[in-house]
This record gives sequence, structure tokens and C-alpha cells, in this order.
Amino acid sequence: MSRIGKLQIVVPKGVTVELSEDTVSAKGPKGSLSYPLPPLVSVIQEEGNIIVNRASDEQKARAMHGLARTLVSNLVTGVSTGFSRGIEINGVGYTVETKGNYVVFNLGYSHPIYYEIPEGVSITLNGKTKLTVSGADKQAVGSSAAKIRSFRPPEPYKGKGVKYVDEVIRRKDGKSGGR
Repeated sequence: MSRIGKLQIVVPKGVTVELSEDTVSAKGPKGSLSYPLPPLVSVIQEEGNIIVNRASDEQKARAMHGLARTLVSNLVTGVSTGFSRGIEINGVGYTVETKGNYVVFNLGYSHPIYYEIPEGVSITLNGKTKLTVSGADKQAVGSSAAKIRSFRPPEPYKGKGVKYVDEVIRRKDGKSGGR
């Protein structure tokens, strides 16, 4: 039995979950999301909890069991509390600002980078060098944050670039580091 797959998902107050044969839909204060279930997995709801079961003990069904449970859990968590990812910009003259539906990054290139904010994701600025990407869909928040980080990944010598708030950059010594 999958250790993650056998865990029950607690549905918080204010969240409604609808189950059909092949999809799970959740509505809450942060919005509504749905997830298509893989064919080897079934979902039941009892006493405010969601339980994910698998059809057999085949390897493919076991793999889908834990995956489906985690994705349904992320669905419920997303519509109730949401997900967020903090981003820091380090470097002299590196700034960020918003203009309409775009976020404008000045990262030392000859031109500013305009990033259109995707639907379902919100970006809030905390000063000129910090921003927070948040939303109900964990995949959308993570991919937006990764795309922003890819504009100028942090470099190991001075630590300049775009990094996650909780990311630790392994620093290297300069030319005289080997002596």
C-alpha cells in the first residue's frame, strides 16, 4: 500500500468537493479547480474526508495511487488557502515594477523584460527587489516562478540574479580561492 496514497485528505470548512467518475472538482474561497483522475484510481468521500483507492496492485496502479492523492490534496489546499512563492532580485540596478497586466524586469540586459501575468496567478511587489507569486493552482504558481527565475538565474560568485526566497546559493571563491 502506498504510504502517501493511503492518507486521507481532510476537506476544510468552506470548501466543497464534487466527485464524478473521472474528475474531481473543488470550490473554495480562492476559486475553483478540477482534476481528471487517472483510469486506475477511484475517489470516495465520507465524513468530510476524501479517500483515494486504486483498482489493483499492478505497478502502474500503485504509481498513480500516490500521484492522484497528492494532486487531489493540492487541489483542496489550493482552493482553501492557495500557494505562494517568494522571489528576490539581487544585483546593483536590478529592479522590478508592474505596468498593467505585465511585470517589467530590469536585470542588467540592454532591454527590460516584460512578463505577462498568467490567468489564475497574481504577482505582488514587496519593494523594488522582492515579489510574491501566488494563486490557487500549484502548478501554475510554480511554473510562473520558475519562468521569472530563468530570466537571470543566480550566479555563484557574487550571488547576483533572480532567486527564490528560501533558495541557498552555493558560493564559489574567485580566482584566488585555490591558494
